[in-house]
Parts: sequence; structure tokens; C-alpha cells
Amino acid sequence: MSEIIDLVTSPEIAHHEAALLRLVYDKSGKKIGSIRILKRSIDARHRQIKYNLRIEVFGPEERQPSLITPVEYNQVQNAKTVVIAGAGPAGLFAALKCIERGLKPIIIERGKDVRERRRDLAAINKEHIVDPDSNYCFGEGGAGTYSDGKLYTRSTKRGDVRAVLETLVQFGASEDILVDAHPHIGTNKLPGIIQSMRETILHCGGEVHFNCRLTDIILENDQVIGFQNQHGDIFKGESYILATGHSARDIFHLLHSKGIVIEFKPFALGVRAEHPQQLIDSVQYHCDIRPDLLPPASYSLVHQAKTRGVYSFCMCPGGIIAPCATDQHEIVTNGWSPSKRNNPFANSGIVVPVHEEDILQYVHEGPLMGLAFQQKVEHDAWLMAGKTQAAPAQRLVDFVENKLSTDLPECSYIPGIVSVNLNDLFPDFIRETLREGFKAFGQKMKGYYSNDAVLVAPESRTSSPVRIPRDQENLHHIQLSNFYPCAEGAGYAGGIVSAAIDGQKIADKIADRMVLVNP
Repeated sequence: MSEIIDLVTSPEIAHHEAALLRLVYDKSGKKIGSIRILKRSIDARHRQIKYNLRIEVFGPEERQPSLITPVEYNQVQNAKTVVIAGAGPAGLFAALKCIERGLKPIIIERGKDVRERRRDLAAINKEHIVDPDSNYCFGEGGAGTYSDGKLYTRSTKRGDVRAVLETLVQFGASEDILVDAHPHIGTNKLPGIIQSMRETILHCGGEVHFNCRLTDIILENDQVIGFQNQHGDIFKGESYILATGHSARDIFHLLHSKGIVIEFKPFALGVRAEHPQQLIDSVQYHCDIRPDLLPPASYSLVHQAKTRGVYSFCMCPGGIIAPCATDQHEIVTNGWSPSKRNNPFANSGIVVPVHEEDILQYVHEGPLMGLAFQQKVEHDAWLMAGKTQAAPAQRLVDFVENKLSTDLPECSYIPGIVSVNLNDLFPDFIRETLREGFKAFGQKMKGYYSNDAVLVAPESRTSSPVRIPRDQENLHHIQLSNFYPCAEGAGYAGGIVSAAIDGQKIADKIADRMVLVNP
């Protein structure tokens, strides 16, 4: 019978198979056939950096069982249907769960497939042209496909994180995501995994329709009876899942116009802070040059300012700042990393919470007020930077000291950056909180508060500024019994894993309900 042991060891031993085997033998005192690392994390709090390892030890005659139990998907071509708007992680995982439970998913997606999306991303970066239906936010795989693929989540109470990770491994992700404390796939690896999911959905009899934007929700007797696209096609099913993401502003306006209840949701807004990765490595690893055995360092920072908090968000070691606008007349930034995280820069969102009372003086009151404020900041940034996808930027210390930067450092943001005073972009409650936060972060991380760092603005799509309220027990909308608002766009998730969990949970609820209604 296998044995589980926990070890704390040096990076040199952790990465040396024979040395690690000897250490495991010394710890267990038993004959060993093989070992397998189950969990791995780095402790860099002290000068002597350590790896924390959880290891499964097998005897000489024992075989290692598979780390995952692959799901067998049913043929559902003639089954009852569930219509899903959105092919992001929530929509895809909901579709796979529907198939697993014997239901036929029909996905409609406003954007293009992962391969075709690349051309539109290139157009943003090189020509500053934003396709409102195909960009970093919209298209197969959703925003996560081309904006990093981080899988770390604190949403363990919401569902089975392991099941989501195992599904990703089944469709081509490395087993390392089951092991690492902060799992990461990488933007260069995710498209292939997403394509494999789509091929399975189609092979099992499901449908996936691209270039198919949801333009109307057809209602009758407090139920949805169809999703209509821009061509007038109507997609019908027993149940309907809305998984359109946090940036589908037209959907929020559609819901409001149809009298479907929505409400303001607090969100966060700020900047992308980019440092040389070598600087972050030296601070976090207490060295001048990062050893090859250690990955590019990350950080997580939070500070409670006078009136509110300020915190790091979506930190990307060895990463790139991406242009994530969904309209030609706005600037939006986000960050991503390739699987090797080998870019020379590290970036992170540094953001401030935005509440209803903060923005009453800037926009009209109502459930869409957060969206309107978000849109105003993004449009103002576009105007400040010259009405292109070049982004407004400022050196970090210059921002805190309210000085226009006379020049800007090299930056990973491909469309380019323009020197502006970002203090003129943000209202007082964001500007002052950010300035205090950066000073505090400089005290927590020596070297962080530096003019070698550049701030690129705005980081505005941290989460949806709208919530679509639903019955907490059965997950359908509070008005419509067969309509299921899902994941980030509905205000109930934040990131790939939590969105996937929400999609799975809703598909399970729909399947359970259909069994009860149709015994």
C-alpha cells in the first residue's frame, strides 16, 4: 500500500530525482519502487528557499495508478437540449457536464474559434483595430484563453476544484496543474485544450455555433423560450444558460430592456504595474540573479488605506500586458504569461474597490451605473492616449508624486504606451488610494517602489459591475425558472476555475431538475 509523506527540502534536491529518492527513503525507511509528487509549493519567506512537497511512495511491486479518472461522455444527439450563450470556461464546462449527464448542449458564441481569434488579436496589437465580437475577451475559450490561464482559486467552497483540473488534464493540460500550489497552463497551451473540448462536444452530438451573437431573449409566461442571434436564428431548448462573461455590456443592456432583474455589483479598478522580472526575483528570492531551479517570482500585496483597500490582482510573472478593449473607443489592459513565464517583465493589476456611493456624482443611478463608470474611465483613457489602442502610462514614483514622466521605460504592451499624468484619469478615491498603496507596497517589498516600474491604465475588467440575481438553491434567475445566469458575467465567479465550477453546478442542477420533471 502506498504511503504519503511530507518533505521540506532545497530546490537542488527537489529537482534532482536520485537525491529526492534518497531523501524519501531516509524519511520512510521502506523499500521504494517509485515516488510521485502530489503537491509542490515554494517557501521563499527566508533567505534559504525551500520546497514543500507532498509525496506518494510506492513499494517495489506497486504500480502507480493514474492521477485522473477520465470522464466518459455520452452520445446526446437526440437528447433534451440546453442552450448555452458563451463558449468561455463556464459555457464549455457546462456543456461537457450536460453531455456527461445525458443532455445535448447547443453553444452559441459571438466570437470566433481559437485559431481565427488570433488574427483579430494581431489586428489590435499591430493596427489598433478592435473587432467588438472577436478580441481578447470574446471568442472560443473566453477571456482566459489569451489572457494567461492561471488556475489558482480560493473558491474551494463553491465546488470541486480537483474535478476541473482533472478535466483540463484529460483534454491535454500537463499533470503539473494537479501538483503545483499555483497552477498555470499558459496562453500558448490553452488554445489546443479548448479546441479538444470543442471537438468532444461535437463528437458527442452537441453543437457549437461561432459568429453567433445573442441579440434577444424571447420570453413567454415567465420562461425563456428562445435565444435569438444577430441573423434572426432562434435556438430553442428546455433550459438556457447565460455565460457571456463580464465584458458583454450589450447583454446587460438587453436584460435591463427586457425587464429581467439585474443589480449593481461592486467591482475594482486601477492600473497594471509592470516591473523588470529580475527586480521582482531579486526582492522575493533575496538574490541578485534568480537560480535556474526557481521559477520567475510572483507577489501578492494588499494594503488598507484610509478609506478602502488596495490590492494586487492577476499577477503575471514573466508576463505581458495585453490590450483587452471590446470597443474601438476605449482602452482596457490585462495581463498574461506564456507557460514558461520567460518574458523579461512582471505585471500585476493594482486595483481599488468601487462601491455604489463612490460613483453617484459621475453617472446616473441604477443597476448599470457601475458599467457606465467603467466605460467612462476606459473612454477617457482612449482620449488621453490619442484615440488609438496605445495606452496611457506613467512611471510609478512619478504617479505618486503627481509628475508627468519625461520618458517611459520599455514595456511589454505591444500597441505602445503614451506618457500622461494618470492622476488626471482617476477620481480622487481611486487616485489617492493607489498612491498610498504604492508607498505601502514599497515598504513591504524593498525595491518595488521604483521609477523602473511603469503603470499602464486602466485595469478595469477585474469582475462584472453587474449581478444577475438568482435563486441560491436552484441557481435559476429569480424571475425565470428555466434561465440560468452563470459565472463571471452574472457576478458569481472570478477566473477560469470558479467559472468552470459554476458552469458544472448549473448543468447538474438542470439535469437533476429534468430527471424530477421527466421521471
